[in-house]
Amino acid sequence: MPAFSTKTPTVEGVLTPPAPGQYEIGSQSGSLLLHAIRRGIAARVGHDLLIQASNWHGRISIPEHPTAQPTVSVSVDMRELQVLEGTGGVRPLSEADKRDIKGTLGKVLQTGRYPEATFTSTSAHVRDEGATVEGELKMNGQSHPLRLEVHRREDGVIAGSTSVLQSTWGIKPYTGFFGALRLRDAVDVEFSVSLPGA
Repeated sequence: MPAFSTKTPTVEGVLTPPAPGQYEIGSQSGSLLLHAIRRGIAARVGHDLLIQASNWHGRISIPEHPTAQPTVSVSVDMRELQVLEGTGGVRPLSEADKRDIKGTLGKVLQTGRYPEATFTSTSAHVRDEGATVEGELKMNGQSHPLRLEVHRREDGVIAGSTSVLQSTWGIKPYTGFFGALRLRDAVDVEFSVSLPGA
């Protein structure tokens, strides 16, 4: 099984590289969202979860030389994952439910032992319609390859997506109701960021 899988985003505009320099990015200038989808015979009692990483930061480096590759590094505080909403289920998620899920996330992801997840790019292939960024995701004490697909929206915001297989990083997807309810191994990730001064 490969260590990564990807979603192909809808291309909305040409990805024009910003001017050479160092660009600081993070939760103040962008968003990082996780989609956890339920499965199992008792899936109707659970919820598909939209989770926000509310504390993350990183840097994009654009080199002067046109043939040199840009680099990306991002660090996410896994203790600050917030449940924004849950869809489906027999009843809506309450604020107490969201707090309980946050606590469960901490246990599943072992955030007390591994409070951060980091992504560091190893290569970037820029095309007119977007870019493919290859790198290493370190999470739960393990490091494995991950590929990001990036495009530029009509409003100029840089956006992208990927899909993370939890089991590749040694994470056991959540299960409940004696295994009848569980979350899918693949967690879909989407991100967007405005580059300051670009």
